[in-house]
Amino acid sequence: MRTIAIGDIHGCSKALRTVLEDIAPQGDDTVIFLGDYVDRGPDSRGVIDQILALEQQCHVVPLRGNHEVMLCGVLLSDLAPDLWLSAGGKATVASYGGSLKKIPQRHVDFLQRLRPFHETDQQIFVHAGYESDKPMSEQPDGPLYWEHLSAALPPPHQTGKRVFVGHTPQPSGSILDGGHLVCLDTYCFGGCWLTAMDVDSGELWQADFRGHRRRDRFAELGTGLRRLWQRVQRTRRNP
Repeated sequence: MRTIAIGDIHGCSKALRTVLEDIAPQGDDTVIFLGDYVDRGPDSRGVIDQILALEQQCHVVPLRGNHEVMLCGVLLSDLAPDLWLSAGGKATVASYGGSLKKIPQRHVDFLQRLRPFHETDQQIFVHAGYESDKPMSEQPDGPLYWEHLSAALPPPHQTGKRVFVGHTPQPSGSILDGGHLVCLDTYCFGGCWLTAMDVDSGELWQADFRGHRRRDRFAELGTGLRRLWQRVQRTRRNP
């Protein structure tokens, strides 16, 4: 019964495919997507197709990102498209064959049912951030979808729960772990990684936009040492 959070995908469908293959979600797992499925990367359509397929395998919680806010504004509310197109929307249009009229109804339905946040007994999941003194049900749209993290992280939420966010790209390709707040946007569309995290164990899965897994020499060394130690312990118990 794992709870796994996945950061901003931005049309990087190959990265998502690799990460999901490595996670191998089971029926009792919960996978929480932190928003920004579309724009900038080459295959927004393929990303949504994968998430819809995943809903047949396990419990999926898809959150709304600011790029879905813009897309829905253009698609459903006659918002002028200029801002969205300049923020990566052209790649989304291309992934649907050059016209938003070609978006399948099941994708429109998906976009309309995205959630603003998800809250459990121990954690909060939201696209961008929060105001620490307000319950999640009373958060304004600014912190939920639009405001980036600054060097001075917001204080812990009033509930004391650990908060998982995306939205603020980490050009180092590593997660930002502030203790009470973790940012999982590791800049996949910009040449770094898509990150998934088991929020209880801390296990990470990462892949780049080509679908290549991240190889961490130090992590591999640590795994090798743990396996060696386990063999030593087994030998001691069974000489």
